[in-house]
Amino acid sequence: MKESKQKVSLPENAYRELREGETYQPVMPSEPAPAEVTPYSVSLGLVMAVIFSAAAAFLGLKVGQVFEAAIPIAIIAIGVGNLRSKKSSLGENVIIQSIGACSGVIVAGAIFTLPALYILGLEAQFYQVFLSSLLGGVIGIAMLIPFRKYFVKDMHGKYPFPEATATTEVLVSGEKGGKQTIILAIAGLIGGIYDFAVSTFGAWAETVSTRICSWGAEAADKLKVEFSLNTGATLLGLGYIIGLKYAVIITAGSCLVWFLIVPLVGYVSADAAALSPADLFAAYGRPIGIGGIAMAGLIGIIRQAGIIKQAAGLAFRELGGKKETALTERTQRDLPMKFILSILLATLAAVFFFFQFGVLGNWMQTVVATLIVFVIAFLFTTVAANAIAIVGTNPVSGMTLMTLIMSSLVLVSIGLSGTVGMTAALVIGGVVCTALSMAGGFITDLKIGYWLGTTPRKQETWKFLGTLVSAATVAGVMIILNKTYGFVGENALTAPQANAMAAVIKPLMEGGETPWILYFAGAALALTLTAIEVPALAFSLGMFIPMSLNAPLVVGGLVAWFVSNRSKDAKLNKARLDRGTLIASGFIAGGALMGVVSAIMKFANIDWFMSRWAASNGAEWLSLAVYAALIVYFAVHTMKAKADE
Repeated sequence: MKESKQKVSLPENAYRELREGETYQPVMPSEPAPAEVTPYSVSLGLVMAVIFSAAAAFLGLKVGQVFEAAIPIAIIAIGVGNLRSKKSSLGENVIIQSIGACSGVIVAGAIFTLPALYILGLEAQFYQVFLSSLLGGVIGIAMLIPFRKYFVKDMHGKYPFPEATATTEVLVSGEKGGKQTIILAIAGLIGGIYDFAVSTFGAWAETVSTRICSWGAEAADKLKVEFSLNTGATLLGLGYIIGLKYAVIITAGSCLVWFLIVPLVGYVSADAAALSPADLFAAYGRPIGIGGIAMAGLIGIIRQAGIIKQAAGLAFRELGGKKETALTERTQRDLPMKFILSILLATLAAVFFFFQFGVLGNWMQTVVATLIVFVIAFLFTTVAANAIAIVGTNPVSGMTLMTLIMSSLVLVSIGLSGTVGMTAALVIGGVVCTALSMAGGFITDLKIGYWLGTTPRKQETWKFLGTLVSAATVAGVMIILNKTYGFVGENALTAPQANAMAAVIKPLMEGGETPWILYFAGAALALTLTAIEVPALAFSLGMFIPMSLNAPLVVGGLVAWFVSNRSKDAKLNKARLDRGTLIASGFIAGGALMGVVSAIMKFANIDWFMSRWAASNGAEWLSLAVYAALIVYFAVHTMKAKADE
């Protein structure tokens, strides 16, 4: 006989800031401890890490997009848990998701950098890819753990955590069943079919731009002014969860680049006449965004100096034999700082020997390379966590690009150049990129655990094993894909981020120009924004990420604002906002799940895409009509919420 599901729900104060004296009580109470780490949860988590690492690596190298694995893994965990007919598997599902989600972050760290070795005509061995991914992932975990309490508890309600919100809604709805599960399932079905129709069939255009009209095409060609909007369900849901405030700030960054900098460069530069607005954005806008992200990161480090000092002080107190006793509650127990520091030191030692015997062979250069990894990973860990907490997007490629530039300059100054220098810089970039990718991804897992009441120590412990398995899988898949398809030549895998890294590093190591003035302009802008109290990181992300991916966030934010301000009854507004969060989570979950299906189809060379139709004006007009219908559905069904739900 099947046992009935436990009735669970997120507390009313899960997503808002806490009032003075108020505390947050997670879904699972501190005592008694729920089942979390079991042979079932660990084994299924590892299976998910292998499967999704392989799928994400292929898709990322093919089209440059790494789908977020957390939500599909959460859905699979719920499905398998239901088949087991267990009363409650929420704690186990969080562990499954946390271990399996190592796949996406490790893949992003590896494929954004290491294929550039092949592109530059160099050879990457299995151990180089594996160790870069593994050591970078472990560094990211170890450096983030001291900041867990700050990001997930102290800043509760101050950051939207969009991906963590969607995953949490999926896990809770799957656990309790009932009406909310139906709402989530229907939204997931609609969002999944909607995005699948676009990505697989090209039923309508994925992105609509002002070129749809003759005046828009003329403005883009002559004035270099172009507006574009991705009409996907996933980004609409993401914008709803992020909220109007941050969505507007992010998109303001895009507006500055696309409506001021790009047209201005197109006007004053004769060489820009033949370039499209997208080309000008890549050449001028993105470097300014990179400079802004870098400076916003440094500002964040300065502002969070107290938090960093507190974390370091805790580690040193534990080393001196004084154990932290304040956080005794199960749901607030981290791995001991003494253990974390030991892991970090051991990993940095492993990085040192890897660089010395596997890459460089020069003791002084190895010392410098290891210091670069430590300093940059340390500085940008909180930037990666901040970015994920705000927009759910980690600007890891931008931060890695800056890492490559800085490390290349340092390595050249100590006599390293040519092929050995390029190999060293890319391996350093791979380690740092994976560390930052892991830090951003892991803060999502820890926030999910905080909302639901998982033991942080268990999440942290088993994340290391997930990283090991994912790193081995990614290394094997990358070697196989290089031998099967290659990264250079006809029908090769595109690997767009790695191509960008290769293009940047070659002139640095062999002589060439770097856009320092653009990096400086971005840094100066970030300082100005900070002075007038505008969030510089969110604004800089807007300059770095294309307009088409930022504008939909405002649309979703406007839906959230609209549905939560229609009534004078605050309780009704809150109920509507919460129902909308569930629908938005369904859109994100459906899109993520169908992204996996698309990846499998592409791997099997199944191509049903109607390229000619998808590129036509008719497809763009249809896209606008379907997008409008999706927004109406979103708003109408959100407004059906009752105050007593």
